[in-house]
Amino acid sequence: MNFYIKTYGCQMNERDSEALSGMLAARGWTRTEREDDARLLIFNTCSVRDQAERKALGKIMHMKKLKRRNEDIIIGVIGCMAQRMGDELFTELPHIDFVLGTGQLHELPDLVAQLVEERGVVHRAMLTGYSDDVLSGMSAHCFDENTPPVFGSVAITRGCNRFCSYCIVPYVRGREISRPADDVIAEIGQLAARGVREILLLGQNVAAFGLNGVLTPPPEDVSPFAELLERAAGVEGIARIRFTSPYPTYFSQRLIDTIAAEPKICRAIHLPVQSGSDRILKAMNRQYTAVSYLEIVNRLKRAVPGICFSTDVIVGFPGETEEDFAATRALMEEVGFDNAFIFKYSPRRGTVSAKHEDSVAMEDKERRNQLLLDDLAARSLRHNLALIGRRVEVLAEGPSARNPQRWCGKTSTAKTVFFAPIPGVNPGDMVTLEIARATHMSLFAGNISDLPDNE
Repeated sequence: MNFYIKTYGCQMNERDSEALSGMLAARGWTRTEREDDARLLIFNTCSVRDQAERKALGKIMHMKKLKRRNEDIIIGVIGCMAQRMGDELFTELPHIDFVLGTGQLHELPDLVAQLVEERGVVHRAMLTGYSDDVLSGMSAHCFDENTPPVFGSVAITRGCNRFCSYCIVPYVRGREISRPADDVIAEIGQLAARGVREILLLGQNVAAFGLNGVLTPPPEDVSPFAELLERAAGVEGIARIRFTSPYPTYFSQRLIDTIAAEPKICRAIHLPVQSGSDRILKAMNRQYTAVSYLEIVNRLKRAVPGICFSTDVIVGFPGETEEDFAATRALMEEVGFDNAFIFKYSPRRGTVSAKHEDSVAMEDKERRNQLLLDDLAARSLRHNLALIGRRVEVLAEGPSARNPQRWCGKTSTAKTVFFAPIPGVNPGDMVTLEIARATHMSLFAGNISDLPDNE
């Protein structure tokens, strides 16, 4: 039997979908990329932005046509929107068969088996409670047997206790929990045995790993997350470690020292800032100021020369003035972000900020968003041009999706490099290349000059 799974939203959702795919495959299901070929259709939803929910609802509504043609098709909605809306989804989407929230995702294979076995008896099912088993129960992986895996993701925490005023995550993913460190290391070891060379550690506040939901940032000499990074670096076969997303105030000196001391930890840190205005940060319930955020950045820069940063930013938060926006723009330039995910504020029902007027006009949000994007492109180009003539170490990924005559890979600082295939180099190998040219998005090695330029 075939199943189709569509994922909306963040890397955590992508990881959930991969784990569920692996769990279903172990029960005899085969994943297909065609909706028409599937007996089971799963929509893994996101509630972080209203647009993501509307996109998912529209897609699932369209599946009504498939259901009319074949009543045996099973359609389910899982993830954040399922957790938030619950049985409301059966009213909005009467053709769906089950709703599975974020705290019960590990129950999917059993739930599907019940629906298949009792088809015509069990018409609708809903599980939206919370269970700590969801984190340890979602360790399966699903790889293409014909393609050696280079990258693997491992979820180490789930949920969030920060309650930023704009954010729906604590309400749809629950309170913060951490996996046992031994379980995480065992999963990393299994990935390494499959040939995975780079791992991405995932969590809503990944740097709070092992702190048992304590809201106060740890003392400077404490970081269970740093201890986990050290153990992960010791797993044979693992060449690189990345992580996302950490909350800024959890960067204790212990964590900073570990990043500096362990070369396997990538020199690219995603550090969400959201705003450069102290007034807006306070309204967002972010527990730092612009100055304290910059202090963390500068401590990392001093400890790890050449480190790069990416971030998340919201423009048009209720009450944001031109002065507030200018402070954000200035902070982004001072940090020198190489990448940023820039969002126009939209209220999420149930959050604190949704109680306030969405006071910034859409044209102002659009203008501010574009200004930051323009700044980012100019800054990234400047940084990339500075790498021309330098030699960089690249983890080879394999042929480029857009131009199979070229290969691509990434530096430790998360920059994409395109290069001509090199005899004897396989996906997952490290290769040192000299950069010949650059755009704001990519770097190009010197051995690529004789290949078609269609990246």
